[in-house]
Amino acid sequence: MIIADFTLGHALLTVLSVFVFAAWILVLFTLLNDLFRDHSLSGWAKAAWVLFLIFIPFVTALVYLIVRGSGMRERALASQQEAQQEIDAYVRRAAGSSPAEELEKLARLRDQGTISTEEYERLKAKVVS
Repeated sequence: MIIADFTLGHALLTVLSVFVFAAWILVLFTLLNDLFRDHSLSGWAKAAWVLFLIFIPFVTALVYLIVRGSGMRERALASQQEAQQEIDAYVRRAAGSSPAEELEKLARLRDQGTISTEEYERLKAKVVS
């Protein structure tokens, strides 16, 4: 094809082709991400889904969305909540005092009589864990 034969129609068709390919890659990665996020499936089932996604991609993607699409949202939300809990725990650890300092404060409160021995033991177990 000579450059002079490359019309606006060809350019738009090329842009459309690139867009469809990028959308397909996005769908494929979303399906694979959901597939490997699901802990209820066995390794063999995951391998079968991946095998079919490679050799019969469009039909398998549609079947996956029909069969397992309803649980995709729940798995995504559970993953986000787990990540948020890990971030929150990290921030608490980084911003808070060390466990040794917390135990020292608890011992001081127990010695002053502010908290009982039972409360001290309960709070100590929470700090240590």
